[in-house]
Amino acid sequence: MPLPPPTTTPFPPANRLLDDLVGLRPRGRKALAVLLDPDDFEPGRVRHLLHLTRQHPVDFFLVGGSLVFTEHQAALIALLKAEAPQVPVVLFPSHALHIDPAADGILLLSLISGRNPDFLIGQHVVAAPRLRQSGLQLLPTGYMLVDSGRPTTASYISSTTPLPHDKPAIAACTALAGEQLGLRLMYLDGGSGAQHPVSAAMIRAVREAVDTPLIVGGGLNTGEKVYAALTAGADLVVVGNHIERDANFLAEAVAAVREASATTARVK
Repeated sequence: MPLPPPTTTPFPPANRLLDDLVGLRPRGRKALAVLLDPDDFEPGRVRHLLHLTRQHPVDFFLVGGSLVFTEHQAALIALLKAEAPQVPVVLFPSHALHIDPAADGILLLSLISGRNPDFLIGQHVVAAPRLRQSGLQLLPTGYMLVDSGRPTTASYISSTTPLPHDKPAIAACTALAGEQLGLRLMYLDGGSGAQHPVSAAMIRAVREAVDTPLIVGGGLNTGEKVYAALTAGADLVVVGNHIERDANFLAEAVAAVREASATTARVK
């Protein structure tokens, strides 16, 4: 099947999102993303969270989940764009069907911690024509699931074994291979509802191995854990489950990001 022609220009869209992420570390800046699952979409609760972000600003909204079996993704994106247009909306897809051109960008995830070809390249082949037409900013990302003390939906759905929690060298080599293959971001994820977050030792090992921006998520349910992940080397942390249960955690997370940015600036 021939590829569809680009909708506007033969060149890819300007990738401001990637530029912003790449520019974080040189500026000693740390960032925060809030992950929202369309399957848990409740307009009133999302509006309350958006109200809080006016006082405690976040850098990105991620939209997605391991299943996304409802039709709420479009409504969630529309609400975010209407009430917080200054915050980029980035898709965090688990399937090629979860592409929505109303978002600003998409984490083009390659599950490099696993050996399931469908999540290394298969879904990408299916999605490629739609991505070309979408105009979304593409963020090629080496996605690494890390054992968090309990089975997660992501590991079950992907049929892959997470990286051992206490083997930072394996994570570092995996990230290095991903960078050598041309992936532009690395994402260490303990998964939704992680029992414990990715260790500081693993974050440091990956940070020392690669130059790409480093995203860390899963199990970051206190300000101390957010701060520890950032000062260990993460450039962007992702909070999801805990903020959906307690939107007031946003203030604590934002404060931890600011403190980590200040600490990094002092070290530099």
